[in-house]
Amino acid sequence: MVFKACDEDHKGYLSREDFKTAVVMLFGYKPSKIEVDSVMSSINPNTSGILLEGFLNTVRKKKEAQRYQNEVRHIFTAFDTYYRGFLTLEDFKKAFRQVAPKLPERTVLEVFREVDRDSDGHVSFRDFEYALNYGQKEA
Repeated sequence: MVFKACDEDHKGYLSREDFKTAVVMLFGYKPSKIEVDSVMSSINPNTSGILLEGFLNTVRKKKEAQRYQNEVRHIFTAFDTYYRGFLTLEDFKKAFRQVAPKLPERTVLEVFREVDRDSDGHVSFRDFEYALNYGQKEA
């Protein structure tokens, strides 16, 4: 288990450095100072690090976020049939014809305009992700 491997001194908790190593092992990137500070700020002040339970909760949340991010990317890629990295109004119309064929074109246009936050006629992945995240929070 990663927790035990990173708790080399068998302290029963992961220090800041141990936690960074665990994130690299599990997720393949070095966490930012802000991310580490966020995790470490939620620990028990009587210990000098994150206990197993807190570590497992953190990892579970990160895995869920990663899974959601992958799903959003998959949906975006399915809509971006020309692999341009953005969606046009035509891409939106085509996608909506497949998933909601009875939806009025006016509604599709309204959705497109709402998602195209900078009104440049393109929906970037960031715009798309923002719209889906906003929809999740509203639901």
